[in-house]
Amino acid sequence: MQPRHLVDTTLFYSPTSGGVRRYLNAKHDWLATQPGWLHTVLVPGAERHIERGGSSTLPGVAIPGSFNYRLPLTPRLWMRMLDALQPDLIEAGDTFHPAWAALSVARRRGIPAAAFCHSNLPRIVARRVGGRMTERVLGRYVRWLYQRFDVVFAPSRQVLEFLKSLDIRHAVHQPLGVDAELFHPGRRGDWLRGWLGLGPESRVLVYAGRFTGEKNVPVLLRAFAKLGRRHHLLMIGGGRQGRIAPNVTLLPYRRDGIELARWLASADALVHAGTRETFGLVILEAMACGRPVVATRSGAVPELVDDHVGVLAEPESADSLSEAITALYQRDLHVLGANARTRVLRQFTWQMTFQGQMAVYRALLAGEPGGVAEQAAEAG
Repeated sequence: MQPRHLVDTTLFYSPTSGGVRRYLNAKHDWLATQPGWLHTVLVPGAERHIERGGSSTLPGVAIPGSFNYRLPLTPRLWMRMLDALQPDLIEAGDTFHPAWAALSVARRRGIPAAAFCHSNLPRIVARRVGGRMTERVLGRYVRWLYQRFDVVFAPSRQVLEFLKSLDIRHAVHQPLGVDAELFHPGRRGDWLRGWLGLGPESRVLVYAGRFTGEKNVPVLLRAFAKLGRRHHLLMIGGGRQGRIAPNVTLLPYRRDGIELARWLASADALVHAGTRETFGLVILEAMACGRPVVATRSGAVPELVDDHVGVLAEPESADSLSEAITALYQRDLHVLGANARTRVLRQFTWQMTFQGQMAVYRALLAGEPGGVAEQAAEAG
């Protein structure tokens, strides 16, 4: 029997950054161990390359300052390459022309099409350009698009509610996961304070991610300015390395997962000021390393973080964030970290993520919409 061929395609893929990249890479590795499945990723790259069962790319223009994201400008080529891969099932990870290409190819081939809602496009754009009208118009566009897919995966309850508000009734709650062997408390070492030139009494917190507007980096910096020299912020994700403030050190993005795990595990805690997270993979990665989290009470973050594993601050407030960091050190960091690790193992491993997805995929491939409807009912 021929293996079922799943093709994942999205604009939101960079070889050096991003939660979507980590999701697709983890899925590819996991499916390689599952009999009866073949998995191909079709994403932007530097050149045209097609490899069934591997990583296929189509050329795109590099977007300056975007951590190596690229924008292909040839939708027809996207359709041709998708078709050439001869998929049995396609999953689209954005709401732009790859999604329409996926739908077109799926219709022509008579195969299912799934979507993964990695971001709330109407809200992101509306906050950047302003106006409720913009959000309503884009909401209608997203509904028009997603109603054409056979299933839409939502990584969090917050995203699921957004989709339900658009009358997307075939949305399924599908949390993402983490590699709990890679991100592990055993990566922890006592070298970090010495590397930073700090004394043993220093309190070191780490931020890892892009420095885009929704991450609220200025709020982070103001909070640490208030906290003073005893508290040190290590920021992983900038384009250069060095001390940018008396108690702030910048590091380039760490592409090596083991290296990132070492930084996360060796800090006291992760700190995150973002307010628009649709999931928050780096939060889970820090929790898997046995580290507590200080983050904002916004987006999907409260679905991951509560007072058993960290402290939540009010969004957009440097005062609240600095107070939350101070409050963290009045707790037992080891207990919070152990709780965080336990939560990941019980709810958020990649094994759990992909087993749930496979159940939906099998229902689609078997022509059993009732199976997808059942998953959607449970999600609701």
